[in-house]
Amino acid sequence: MRICLVGAGRVATQLGPALLRAGHIVSAVWSRTAASATVLAEQLSGAHSTTTTDLRQLEVEVVLLAVPDAAVEPLLAQLQLPAHALVAHTAGALPLAVFAPYPHLRGGVFYPLQTFSPGRMVEWVTLPLCIEAADDASQATLLALAHTLSQDVRLLSTEQRLLLHTAAVFAGNFTNHVLGISHALLQEAGLPFELVAPLVRETVEKALAYPPFTVQTGPAARHDAPTLARHQAALHAHPTWQEVYAAVSRSIQEQQAGRQPAGFDSGGGIRTFAPLC
Repeated sequence: MRICLVGAGRVATQLGPALLRAGHIVSAVWSRTAASATVLAEQLSGAHSTTTTDLRQLEVEVVLLAVPDAAVEPLLAQLQLPAHALVAHTAGALPLAVFAPYPHLRGGVFYPLQTFSPGRMVEWVTLPLCIEAADDASQATLLALAHTLSQDVRLLSTEQRLLLHTAAVFAGNFTNHVLGISHALLQEAGLPFELVAPLVRETVEKALAYPPFTVQTGPAARHDAPTLARHQAALHAHPTWQEVYAAVSRSIQEQQAGRQPAGFDSGGGIRTFAPLC
């Protein structure tokens, strides 16, 4: 397929080369910053780089909006895109309805569930790609495109994708943040972060092997009030981290008291909603 990438940031710089390796042609890269567009275009076998908002002359099948969530709607209002172009955003929390004001466009979603960081390459073949589209033809095109990149392609509704994105923030962003707190506390004690590496690996492996709530351990799960109090006291110099510790401990205890979130069946497993396509 002939594709235009709108954006030259973290997602675009990994998505562009992946599309190229899959045999597609990235014919143009758009960015507000000429230098960013040029740098990425040069990595994509001579793709055209541009900063103009008038893209109507592009001969492409798909326009992928690989930009921050907050930029999608303003860009849709500013960019002039090819008539009847298939335009898909890559955002997890944005609804398909952002395309509703633009009936001349065929709207869709091409959401890669992964964290993208400079200097780290992702494994696209196992990366979940979540698809949604306004019509069957657009859906078929996005599914075909996704299958050239990944073995895990799923059709998700806007509502499912929003919950998935929320869950991903807990699993990824929040996990990274609490690991950062752990790292900082160990630094304060003059201890290496490597000390908790075996614990982190075992925790993640166990959580992936079983429903995580069923293998919860620690002082909150044990209702060990003296230890919880000592930990809170140890965090006296970090009142925000004290709040985090208290909130997570309370959540653990409330969950174990039987307040299971929606989406869990009586056996503790997660109900599956979206088909694998």
